[in-house]
Amino acid sequence: MTIELKMLAWTLVLAFVQILLFDVARTSQYGLKWNTGPRDETMPPLDARAERLRRAQDNLYETLPLFIAAVLIAHVANRENHITALGAQIYFWGRVAYVPLYAFGVRQIRSLVWLAATAGLVMVASQILL
Repeated sequence: MTIELKMLAWTLVLAFVQILLFDVARTSQYGLKWNTGPRDETMPPLDARAERLRRAQDNLYETLPLFIAAVLIAHVANRENHITALGAQIYFWGRVAYVPLYAFGVRQIRSLVWLAATAGLVMVASQILL
């Protein structure tokens, strides 16, 4: 398996971990009875950490389809190289670092990490477009 496909697989694991992190934060606030019920009632707003975890998850989901497509196209088109390998790693590790930075409300560094992860995605995409 190529580095790009491994990073894609690990990014899917990260996506699942982010689902769990948000669900745990939300259930710890609303309770197990709410979680196992029909969830029909209007609930109070989530606390800041749970909301940040939700937004971090949403943020991953904005670029994840693009990353999946770029990695798969590069693989199928036999366009994988050292740039796509490095780009996939930068994207993955940037996304990993982004979660705690967002969860704990770290502002400027979080944005720089987002830019780095996005640059990794651009690195992969550039090799299928050039």
